[in-house]
Amino acid sequence: MPEPTPDPPLWGCGTAAAPPAELDAFVGRAAELGALARTLDAARLVTVTGAGGVGKSRLAARAAAQAAARWAAACWGPGDCPGPARAAIWARVDLAPLRDAEFVDHAVVEALGLTDHTPRTPRETLLDLPRVLGLAAPHRSSGAGDRLLLVLDGVEHLAEACAGLVTELLRGVPQVRVLAVGRRPLGVTGEWLFPLAPPTEEEAVRLLVTRAAQHGVPVCGADPVVRELCRRLEGLPLAVELAAGRLRTLSPGRLLERLDDRFRLLTGGPRDVLPRHRTLRTAIGWSHELCTPEQRLLWARLSVFTGPFDLEAVEYVCSGGGLAATDVLDVLGELLAQSVVAREETPSGVRFRMLEAVRAYGADWLAAAGDADRLRRRHRDWYVGLATWCELEWFSPRQAEVATRIETDLPNLRSALEYCMSGPNEAHLGQYLAGCLWFCWAGCGRLTEGRHWLERAVALDGGHEQSRLKALWVLGYVTILQGDTVPALAALEECSRAARSSASATALAYAEHRAGCLALVTDDVERAETLLRSALERYRELGELNSTVLMGQVELAMTRAFQGDLPEAVRLCEDVRRVCDDHGERWSRAYALYVLAYAAWQEGNPGHARDLLADCLADAHGFHDLLGSVLAVELLALVTVSEGDAAEAAVLQGAAAGMWASVGLRLFGSAYYNAPHELGEARARERLGDERYEECVREGAGLGREAAVSRALGRAGARSLPALPGPRGQRRRGTPGMREPAASPTRKGGETAG
Repeated sequence: MPEPTPDPPLWGCGTAAAPPAELDAFVGRAAELGALARTLDAARLVTVTGAGGVGKSRLAARAAAQAAARWAAACWGPGDCPGPARAAIWARVDLAPLRDAEFVDHAVVEALGLTDHTPRTPRETLLDLPRVLGLAAPHRSSGAGDRLLLVLDGVEHLAEACAGLVTELLRGVPQVRVLAVGRRPLGVTGEWLFPLAPPTEEEAVRLLVTRAAQHGVPVCGADPVVRELCRRLEGLPLAVELAAGRLRTLSPGRLLERLDDRFRLLTGGPRDVLPRHRTLRTAIGWSHELCTPEQRLLWARLSVFTGPFDLEAVEYVCSGGGLAATDVLDVLGELLAQSVVAREETPSGVRFRMLEAVRAYGADWLAAAGDADRLRRRHRDWYVGLATWCELEWFSPRQAEVATRIETDLPNLRSALEYCMSGPNEAHLGQYLAGCLWFCWAGCGRLTEGRHWLERAVALDGGHEQSRLKALWVLGYVTILQGDTVPALAALEECSRAARSSASATALAYAEHRAGCLALVTDDVERAETLLRSALERYRELGELNSTVLMGQVELAMTRAFQGDLPEAVRLCEDVRRVCDDHGERWSRAYALYVLAYAAWQEGNPGHARDLLADCLADAHGFHDLLGSVLAVELLALVTVSEGDAAEAAVLQGAAAGMWASVGLRLFGSAYYNAPHELGEARARERLGDERYEECVREGAGLGREAAVSRALGRAGARSLPALPGPRGQRRRGTPGMREPAASPTRKGGETAG
């Protein structure tokens, strides 16, 4: 019988295979190509997975050609020096057009250019490839031999058939390696997964510029609008390329304005590509077709999340109504396998995320099912509960954990706030949530954002007085820290009046406390002391003990220090430090250390002051507390000039000036707070001269925040700059599984924001 013979092949043999016939430029992906090359060298089966339109096929084809070239370069040469391979062959099998699993084997045979007139099945022909193609087997010791790399492109809808073929080939033909490409893995033994994410922002911009140029449209990659457009598209290559096509008729700015309707906008791909890659909607819709009804249901419900989300949130928000809570884990796992959902590591642990295009597709289905509002309410409930738990745990050894978690979950908290602010009968929850997050706004460097939500909240009529009172005093606090005293005074006076009218002792205590803080930064030190002592007495009567109460004691200490009573200031702050150490609290402790450092400098002990400020700055910066950080840097500058280094002191003053721009009014406009700065500047100018002093200040102003803090801590002798401070002397516990949106059980002092 005639033997199968290769037709003019689509593969390279003996020499490097030619690169794939690319009709447009391959842009970026150098890091991914390098990583995939290493994986192909290490494994016989690698599957590139990722969402539709992320660029899997282009990457795989380029990687296969490079692998064949690399392996062929190691072939036996004229001197018969054995290398790891004698010949390198690669073939791409396009499975996208197939609908019948029976034709998978035929497609592979055809891609290899084999003509077989025997009665053998295509599977039998493939298992006989070593003889048909004359492939040498790998040597037992050196591994030298031929390699055949099969690229199976588009396996997701034929995964079972492809898995069976691949398993037999890998077991029966040692020369074969497989690079599979699809939206889900094959799920066979020995498979190495290579999840592909969208490219970096820089690469996305380069892609947009390149593709726009192909359409005859010049685009500047440095244009902020162009960069924002790529960010909004999340760098998804298909979306970027479709957007480049639209630039023939729309400017980048107009395109960005219309991006909310991305599925209608991003259409019109080339005629020679797969139909499902001609529009963004069909690219995403192909994944939807491959899902089971349960998977489609969860996909739609997951669209209520913004940014990363965790398993516990999914189980609470998305279960019920056709999807049992016990099934959520398995269904989510399937969506992960199909690249609908991506997994990512965050400082708060494992989170999941959907690309915006994938999320928007699910949101359309959720709206069509009429279930969007119910899911938004469940989403709101969960994140109100999370914020309540975080507020309670802020005054605990979990404080650092809370700060990290809030940062991770902030996109979803914003979404919950927006729902509360705009939905009917939700205003009181918006007021509660905005006030509940006081520690995020004041303690984690988000004063401007906090003010935005708080001002919106207090403008609403929620019908729940206590929630509004809380939002009012938190608004007063935030605006004080920004140095904006007029709106701060208005908010606190309104809060005090309403608190007296409704007999809310708690709100009155917090309003009085913040009024004392306002008096302090406006240099009315005696009134500040009176108000703060009164507020602290009210806290004691209420049984309140938390970070806010301790901050009140630190502020009282500051009034005593400004009035020259350093021993009393030190006593008050040492008491705060002791309580903080007992409770694992680091944020209020940092401010106590600031006052202690001020006292140490006043007492002529700059070395001790520097040590205290190093500890203070490390903690404040770890929480992203800009105010605490810049106050510490300001005082460090004075300590530094006191130690004789005027040039470095001027650099630190310049760095502090740059940081104040992100906080608010420099040193609150306060003569008391400004006195150390003025003294430090006078001493530095005297030693350096005006010209040299200004030169050093400009150097400091040019430092970014991270560089400025690192420099300050380096001068202070700190070994490293922590990402986030952890509690001292306390064992950190894991975050409990939050199965209900309600807060932790109330304890005395637990309502840390009044």
